[in-house]
Amino acid sequence: MTTKTKDPRGTRVEALKPGQYADGSPLHDVQYLECKLILKTDEFTSAKGFRKYGKLVARAAKECGVGFDTSPAIGARPAIREVMFLDSEDFRLYNNAFILRRRVRFEDGFPAEEPEVVFKFRHPDQQKAAEVDVRPKLDGDYRVKFKAEALPLKDRVGGYRLLFSHNVQFPLSHTPQGDRMAMERLGEIFPALKTIKHSKGERVSLVNQTIVEEVLQDLGILDFGKGVTADANVALWRTRGEHLPLVGEFAFQVKFKRREDVHDKARERCARFFIRLQEIGADWIYLGATKTGMVYRLKGNPPQAHE
Repeated sequence: MTTKTKDPRGTRVEALKPGQYADGSPLHDVQYLECKLILKTDEFTSAKGFRKYGKLVARAAKECGVGFDTSPAIGARPAIREVMFLDSEDFRLYNNAFILRRRVRFEDGFPAEEPEVVFKFRHPDQQKAAEVDVRPKLDGDYRVKFKAEALPLKDRVGGYRLLFSHNVQFPLSHTPQGDRMAMERLGEIFPALKTIKHSKGERVSLVNQTIVEEVLQDLGILDFGKGVTADANVALWRTRGEHLPLVGEFAFQVKFKRREDVHDKARERCARFFIRLQEIGADWIYLGATKTGMVYRLKGNPPQAHE
């Protein structure tokens, strides 16, 4: 799917078909648009690489009539997060379009908050993504996010493809006590996983024995008009310990209550900016990849993901 069209309605995502979950609740609808460019790591040897890419963002914004306020990011230091992916030995979760990860944010070298669990079902079919009930069985609170994620086309710059990420996140302390790494226990916490077969006593473990260190730099706020704004950032993922660069990413996210709330002009301007940034920064882009996919492919034997 590309966005080179004079009709801004061409950037719209079709509405979901009516439906409900087992408890009678209506299907969750998309309330976020997150645009991502997966980047090569060559330039990210220091914070200068973040600033260099920020200049490309500013250029694309100016050419497309998009506001770009960098003042909130002035003097901001890169944030550090630790990300761990958990799966069976044969990557059964990822092969069935599920992702389970744990992450924690650091400040001044120490955890700034308790670890957060993120569980998601990600698929190119919006209806299928919506119909998977990711809600966990917990006593504590949780937050559901249903996102349309825009990525470049797999084989060339100048367009986009969509993945739909239906996810839930909550503090680790909200999970029940017991063996949280047991597949049977995970099925009790996340009923959506009960469709995945497992043997008695089977457990998940750290994917490819790799802990990811994320270095994230805020760049500023993009303004697409009609009240549509988005925080923009650029990040580097690298292995903890060896500091082996894995992949970079530029991203911005728009939140809305209803998809009808996003004006056509703002939507079309957003698409034009996303494509123009690909064109002027083509040498930076890593086509056909996602950050999660890079972690799963670290040691060969790539899984069969729906990405």
